Amino acid sequence: MTSYPKTAALMQRGREFLGCEHAILCGAMSWVSERNLVSAISNAGGFGVIACGAMTPELLDTEIAETRARTDKPFGVNLITMHPQLFDLIAVCSKHGVSHVVLAGGIPPKGSVEAIKEFGAKVIVFAPTLALAKKLLRSGGDALVIEGMEAGGHIGPVSTSVLAQEFLPALADDHVVFVAGGIGRGEAIASYLEMGASGVQLGTRFACASESIAHPDFKKAFFRAIARDAEASVQVDPRLPVIPVRALKNKGTEEFTAKQIEVAGKLDREEVDMGEAQLQIEHFWAGALRRAVIDGDVENGSLMAGQSVGMVTQEEPVADIMAALMSESEAALTGR
Repeated sequence: MTSYPKTAALMQRGREFLGCEHAILCGAMSWVSERNLVSAISNAGGFGVIACGAMTPELLDTEIAETRARTDKPFGVNLITMHPQLFDLIAVCSKHGVSHVVLAGGIPPKGSVEAIKEFGAKVIVFAPTLALAKKLLRSGGDALVIEGMEAGGHIGPVSTSVLAQEFLPALADDHVVFVAGGIGRGEAIASYLEMGASGVQLGTRFACASESIAHPDFKKAFFRAIARDAEASVQVDPRLPVIPVRALKNKGTEEFTAKQIEVAGKLDREEVDMGEAQLQIEHFWAGALRRAVIDGDVENGSLMAGQSVGMVTQEEPVADIMAALMSESEAALTGR
C-alpha cells in the first residue's frame, strides 16, 4: 500500500487511467526520453513516455522493444502529429501493443485517433484552448494534457496557472486531465490535484536524473541555470508560424533566429512551400537538440528547458526524485 494516502487518493483516476502507482507522467523530451529514462520512471511508479520525435518507424520499433526489455510496467509513446510517417509509427505502436499514445504538436490528422483506438490503446491529446480540448475529447481523446508556457521545448502562450483555472473546472469532473509546465516540486502537484487534475506531467525535473543519457555538460548547464535563463524563442516572420521553443539562452538560440530568416527568404523566393518550411525548422531543432543532449555542445546546441530548471540542482536517481515529489505533495496536503 502506498505511503502517500492523500496524494494517491487525489491521483486515483489518473493512476487507474495510466495503470501505474503515481499519476506522474514524464514529458516526452527528444533524445532524453529514451529507453533508459523511460523505463526508470515507469519502474519508479511513474509513467514514462518515449519521445518519438523525428525517429523513423524502424528506430521507434527498436526503442519500444528495448524499453520493454527494461521494464514490465506501463509506458507510452509520444508521436508528433506532423511527422510524415505518422501512420507507419502508429502501426509500430500497434505491433508492440503500446497501451497509451500521446499525440503532440498539432491537431491530430484525420483517421489517426481511430487508428490508435483500433488496437486498444488510449489516446492522450494536448489542447491550447478549452474549445479545442472539448472537440478533441469528443472526437476520441481519452485524456488531456494542459501545458503552460513555463514548460521547456515547444510552448503555447498561456501560463499553467491560468490554464488550470480555465480548464479544470470545466473538464475535470468528466475527464482525465493532466497539468504540465513549470512544475518542479510536490507542493505544486498538490495544488493542481486539489483543483481537480488527475495527475501531472514533468519534464525538466527528470532531464538530469542519473538514468538520463544526457551529456554531463548538458546536465551542468541545467544545474547552473536559474528560471529566467530559460527563454522563449523569438518569431522572426509572421508568415512562418513557428511555435516558440523555451531553452537556455546560448549561441544556438541566436542561430535559430538566423535559421528562421534563411527559411523565410526561401519562402519569399518560392523555393519551398509552407509545409516544407516548417519541416526545415523542425529538423533544425532535432539537430540542435541532439548536439546539446548527446554531443554535449552546450554553446551551439539547443538546451531545451522549462522555467523550473532553477529547481534542478544535482544529479539524482529517478526513484529519489519521485519520492521527493510525492513526499512534498503529501506534506502539503496533510498540512492543509
